[in-house]
Amino acid sequence: MSDDRDKADVAFRVASPGMMTTLQDGGRHGQGHLGVPPSGALDTMSLGLANALVGNVSEDAPQASGSLEITLMGPRLRLVGGDCVVAITGDAKITVNDRPVETFRALALREGDELQIHRVLSGARAYLAVGGGFAATPFLGSVSTLARAGVGGFDGRALRAGDRLPLRNAARGQECAGRVGEPHLPQREKRPIRVGLGPQSDFFSRAKIARFFSAEWTISALADRMGYRLTGPALASARGHNIVSDALMTGSIQIPGDGQPIIAMNDRGTTGGYPKIATVIRADLARLGQMKPGDRLRFEAIDPAHAEHLWRGRQEAFRAYLARLAI
Repeated sequence: MSDDRDKADVAFRVASPGMMTTLQDGGRHGQGHLGVPPSGALDTMSLGLANALVGNVSEDAPQASGSLEITLMGPRLRLVGGDCVVAITGDAKITVNDRPVETFRALALREGDELQIHRVLSGARAYLAVGGGFAATPFLGSVSTLARAGVGGFDGRALRAGDRLPLRNAARGQECAGRVGEPHLPQREKRPIRVGLGPQSDFFSRAKIARFFSAEWTISALADRMGYRLTGPALASARGHNIVSDALMTGSIQIPGDGQPIIAMNDRGTTGGYPKIATVIRADLARLGQMKPGDRLRFEAIDPAHAEHLWRGRQEAFRAYLARLAI
């Protein structure tokens, strides 16, 4: 780690790192022409709520501050060098000094306190924000970790035991201690994942498109921050499964030669050479980001105007959440 980070007074020491814990913010956008994906939190709503609880956000930058994204099994962290305020969002079992504490609450930690996120109880991820943020150096405007390229976050990788995670301004957010927000858990919304057809849906017959929407799909063990491979009925393309590579978006659903869909996620490549039957709408990406291997899902088609309406609704709900916290 850099000398500047080592000089920060207040920090977390990592006693155990959890299964896959990385620093993520709202993402590294606008760099696709360089071959750099956005990365960032898979559930940006939960990221934004965690930051809101500790006073890190404004309406203009709801996911700007980097937070720890915790997958399934969380880390054990000891606070050294001073005090801070943290908040954890998601559905998780958490203790401070072996005493249970709640999610969606700004917690005042004192020097020497030990915070442990034991496990995620439902969904796949929880988010830990700290008042003032973590002291990490941005890469192309974001501190999000892209582990396969070794950039962002803390040394471009997931946490390891013994790491030191310095805090940028631990004094900030002290006035938020005790703040409580109502729980918001995207994984509890039980309905199909909504998509827009295309851009290569014309590669598939009407019968295959109907099968795509009628089938129940399972997220396979081949699922990570780069993409989710699904298992279900094979979707053969009448025009083959190779195209001239073109842009991939987060939520693009490719159909490779075996006919099993692949959903592109935040650490995806920026181009792909398989036909894309549909794209997950932005309003449903947080819910998708809370899914894990073994989870089942269906798809539902909606038009672009409806997708835009749903995304505006998500943004309005977030602004209302900030207002209730008196930010």
